[in-house]
Amino acid sequence: MVTSTGHLSADTAALHLRARLLPEDRETDLWIDNGAISREPVDDARTVATGGWMLPALMDSHLHIGVAEVGGPLDLDVLERDLQELARTGVGAVRVLGSPQPLPADALARPGGPLVLTAGVPVAAPDRFIPGWGRRVSDEELPAACVAEAGHGWSKIIADWFDDEGGYGPTFSATALTAAVVAVHGRGARVAVHAQSAAAGRDAVDAGADTIEHGMHLPWSVLPDLAARGGALVPTGGVFAALASAMTDDAVPSAMRRWYADGFAAHPGLVRRAREEGVTVLAGTDLPVGALVDEIRWLIEAGLPVADAIGAASWTAREVFDLPRLRAGDRADLIWLEHDPREDVELLRTPTRVILGGREIR
Repeated sequence: MVTSTGHLSADTAALHLRARLLPEDRETDLWIDNGAISREPVDDARTVATGGWMLPALMDSHLHIGVAEVGGPLDLDVLERDLQELARTGVGAVRVLGSPQPLPADALARPGGPLVLTAGVPVAAPDRFIPGWGRRVSDEELPAACVAEAGHGWSKIIADWFDDEGGYGPTFSATALTAAVVAVHGRGARVAVHAQSAAAGRDAVDAGADTIEHGMHLPWSVLPDLAARGGALVPTGGVFAALASAMTDDAVPSAMRRWYADGFAAHPGLVRRAREEGVTVLAGTDLPVGALVDEIRWLIEAGLPVADAIGAASWTAREVFDLPRLRAGDRADLIWLEHDPREDVELLRTPTRVILGGREIR
């Protein structure tokens, strides 16, 4: 188990749980042996749960960890606290879409900790991203830079950003985006594209991006193409909601206020339409660590059915990224609750029992 100081004990005894399993919604027995799921009985397993509900451990599909402030450096002490907080709250997997520098290898798959997918350092255009963050390149340099950052399976492109006049628009040409996606796919990796303008969103989908991050102002007309390729939308609506009041301040340039207000107002409709068109919608929080249940609630308020919103932060996300999801032989990552989270998603904020990598988290 993980103690209050984050250290692992040597407790690796086989475990047994019997509960109603989501999303199947049927009473199921699971055994955990040597950190992996078994659907067959394991001798001498200790029963730790009977009754209640269990589901694959939660996943945040768009998160930044190990940073104390926006634009700040990677802080290993903050990274350690973030990983412990994620584990404690039942978040067993995260996709880190950009870091000030590559995350240390020992943080990516610790026993008793979350699995970490990472896109390395985000690739951005000169002067068109958060100061201090991002690898800055030209159109011509974009494909090679994206390949270089895709060492752990993902590359992240900042496809649009603010300009000097307070407007918001593309940072790379459509041709460069397409070349970058083709190059990364050629190396067997995938591409996440930050897109918050209509033009960049259209270009990203046309280029073959695997996931669209944020997606404010994404034209509905591109959703069928995104769905046809198995692409996903990670709307990060909760962080936009948290910033909404600040973005109405008179100190914010008028063009920026309009861009934000129009995009924020349309965002719930985009999520509903994406689901109707067959696009997978996933839960991602951006910042801060610990806001995943807030994002689930935002997805529900935007119009997703409760089970779909929970799945967007659990079984659906894990299927999209081909992560353990309680199949026989999978790494044992699950949460157990006394009551049905579909009746009260707040229960997911403090799971009764968390097991990651087969180890109980205390």
